[in-house]
Amino acid sequence: MEESKVHVFKSSSELLEKLHQKWNSVDKVPYPAMYSSVYGGIILDPAMMVIPIDDHMVHRGHGVFDTSIILDGMKFHLDIKIPFHPKPQDFFYFGRYLYELDGHLDRFLLSASRAKITSPFPKSTLYTILVQLAAASNCKKGTLRYWLSAGPGDFLLSSAGCPTSAFYAIVIDEEFSQCKEGVKVITSTIPMKVPLFATSKNVNYLPNVLSKLEAEEKGAFASIWVDDEGYVAEGPNVNVGFVTHENELILPFFDKILSGCTAKRLLELAPKLVENGSLKSVKTANITVEEAKGAAEMMYIGSTLPVLPIIEWDGKAIGNGKVGDLTMALSDLVWEDMVAGPETHRGEHRNRVLAFGTRTALEPEPPVPEPIGTGSGSHFFGTANRRIPAKTGSTVF
Repeated sequence: MEESKVHVFKSSSELLEKLHQKWNSVDKVPYPAMYSSVYGGIILDPAMMVIPIDDHMVHRGHGVFDTSIILDGMKFHLDIKIPFHPKPQDFFYFGRYLYELDGHLDRFLLSASRAKITSPFPKSTLYTILVQLAAASNCKKGTLRYWLSAGPGDFLLSSAGCPTSAFYAIVIDEEFSQCKEGVKVITSTIPMKVPLFATSKNVNYLPNVLSKLEAEEKGAFASIWVDDEGYVAEGPNVNVGFVTHENELILPFFDKILSGCTAKRLLELAPKLVENGSLKSVKTANITVEEAKGAAEMMYIGSTLPVLPIIEWDGKAIGNGKVGDLTMALSDLVWEDMVAGPETHRGEHRNRVLAFGTRTALEPEPPVPEPIGTGSGSHFFGTANRRIPAKTGSTVF
């Protein structure tokens, strides 16, 4: 057999031209923007969205990550009185925000600490980078995924030879909507991670990948992990929840599994259904496989779902085998929270934008987005006819 000759790229321009060939053939670039601390800025050319091969996250799995959701926010209609103008003028602010950004960043930095990775930036700088990246991407709906790695340096096991850690982030322009159709799951035969690794969001996802593939090979959507004591744990990249026949919402304890930000938000929102009498109680607890399979309703809980009904497990129907009413009521709570922003912050953001819109409505749009304030909860960014600053507590661009 004649050996093929491997091409040698003799210049960076030749290589870059080759890289551009791939992206020039796609109708829509799925990654509108990336940040790299190695480059020291935001990259808009997808051909340049790369990380060094000697980064320890690549060849040793020494890295952590997290994901935030980018969603359209509220459309603000402002009647602004302009000096010397006879009538109030109409202005519209189209807000986009990163859902529960602070919670995700806290978990992100906790995972990094457990992995013995020191961030090259404080949390406030990471926050600013992510908001500016999302703004630069012009993405209206998608995910923002970010990583901390031990950094590039060498190919050894220890990261001692890495001069500094690295921070990467990318915007993924993708469509997702509220899940209303039920899915089938199986019990995974792939061993689940030990608590040290399961409770941190690290890049070592081989067990998760194999668990997902195992389910797909058996005609199921995904799988369920059961811990060494026989209690239900989690899915391959989602939490799991149950509604009992007594109308109790139960999620497994987080001591051996990842503490999902969406799952925790669901636990905060679900008491509304207790107040209106739909649910009896909301709690975290150990739940056996037998108890779980005997539940009235079952669901996956995760960022882009946010609640996915499960109607069958290992060939056995959950409840009546149909999507449960309480599952969808819980899904509605989280979805509405995602679209509009958490209730306590939603009113805060709206009032502050409206209150300050009349003061500097004619201030020109800055050429480079810069954060005007910082705060907690869901963080806003976007474009308007005029720049409308807000008090600390919301971030408007």
